[in-house]
Amino acid sequence: MELTERGYNADREAITLIAGTDDPHATIEAVVEHVPADTLCITSDHIRATIESDPSVSTGSDRSRNTPNREGSPVETKGSEKSDTEREESGSTPGSEPTSGPASTSEPESSPQPKSESQPEPRADPDTSDRPASVDRQSLEVANDMTGHSTGTGEYADFVRTFRDRYERLSKILRGRVNHRPASAIAEMPGGSDAAMIGLVNDVRSTRSGHWLVELEDTTGTFPALIMKDKGIADVVDEILLDECIAVDGTLADDAGILFADAVHFPDVPRTFQPSYADRHVQAALISDVHVGSQEFMRDAWESFADWLHTEDASAVEYLLLAGDMVEGVGVYPDQDEELDIVDIYEQYERFSEHLKSVPGDLEIVMIPGNHDAVRLAEPQPAFDEELRDLMSAHDSRIVSNPAAVTVEGVSVLMYHGVSLDEVIAELPADKASYDDPHKAMYHLLKKRHVAPQFGGHTRVAPEERDHLVIEDVPEVFHTGHVHKLGWGKYHNVLAVNSGCWQEQTDFQKSVNIDPDCGFAPILDLDTLDMTVRKFA
Repeated sequence: MELTERGYNADREAITLIAGTDDPHATIEAVVEHVPADTLCITSDHIRATIESDPSVSTGSDRSRNTPNREGSPVETKGSEKSDTEREESGSTPGSEPTSGPASTSEPESSPQPKSESQPEPRADPDTSDRPASVDRQSLEVANDMTGHSTGTGEYADFVRTFRDRYERLSKILRGRVNHRPASAIAEMPGGSDAAMIGLVNDVRSTRSGHWLVELEDTTGTFPALIMKDKGIADVVDEILLDECIAVDGTLADDAGILFADAVHFPDVPRTFQPSYADRHVQAALISDVHVGSQEFMRDAWESFADWLHTEDASAVEYLLLAGDMVEGVGVYPDQDEELDIVDIYEQYERFSEHLKSVPGDLEIVMIPGNHDAVRLAEPQPAFDEELRDLMSAHDSRIVSNPAAVTVEGVSVLMYHGVSLDEVIAELPADKASYDDPHKAMYHLLKKRHVAPQFGGHTRVAPEERDHLVIEDVPEVFHTGHVHKLGWGKYHNVLAVNSGCWQEQTDFQKSVNIDPDCGFAPILDLDTLDMTVRKFA
């Protein structure tokens, strides 16, 4: 940057203000002339003082926090401090249809959404001068960004290492619950013995008598467990997915060839889990699936959201966590080109970056990729390459891998785009997982302590030395997108949020019966883990 070449450092907000002027180069020249000779770091105060004293420096349109909301101002919806049980008792269900049930307090005010954004009006970088001076208190860490650390070559041995790592880490969670033995040791035990085994699910099939045979595999071999249809544990059989790690305990048959199961254990989140909280009042906006480049991208709704972030009502929002699908992409589904407003993938990211500039410059922004983004489809997905990072450099966003464990002000947020939700919803009964209640499908991922437990289905998994998809540490918040549905609720004190989308229904979505929840922004209080959903469309 020019300031660095002149021997100066600059804080984040100062850079944002410089970029928002009509001629950043002229602004830098003016700033250098105005600052004291002993200045080492250019601050936002220096920039503002220069703008006020030098008429040659123009900042374009004023979009400060005190600007009144335009038509399309957000409608606040209910929070999610209640558990699912409490919601059912009170007659409200998280994730229910937001425009017809109690999730909306009134019909939103909105102007018709344009079908094309090919000639957007120029939008200057925002003035953040009246945001509270709490930026120096912001705290954000990413624990497991695997970008640049991919080890997979596609060899058979890579897959073996991935599943061995999955078994070792998840079995550690289960070992405190059962007195397990390896498959090879169980095979040597006498008939009638009590036994327990921890393993990856190799097969699940029903018998002629209506019972279920579950074959488990560990590092020593395989062993079958029989779950009788009249056992109380029979109702969990339809929750078991191939390749997940579970424990089964029971009694060996007289010939010791099979284990009659008395209990099935999932790694799960402990019911005693106590979340951590931020030590001050601060909020994070959780969004996903913006889909810039689609003819159905909701530009007006996005601008309403950006405008709201500049109001006093949003003064506590200091973080923006975006869970994938920033752009619509190219060639993602059949005949997608017919629904594109921008057909070049790089132009899509350039346009997305322009839209991102309309949010306050002092927001800490974290983004992970999704299945529409220009990264590999197999999970874990490394973050974007340098060329795309340069295109999305607005506000110095943190761009990390999918999934990512992000700690914000002491609150752990597991961000995962959510492709495996399709698989969970397809495999589990409708009363346990559905698109109408996406957070309930998320509960099962928490229960399995893995964001994509089943291999070889809809979700593509890349072999790595370490299984980056294991949920080793319990998060306070689990944030996903992908399914374009709004839903949230608490599971063992973990807040699960699927944040909807910013794309109206496409022809392709109509063909597969996807009715999206559009233009919502869940706003999370990091000091209480309460949540309010705001509607901008």
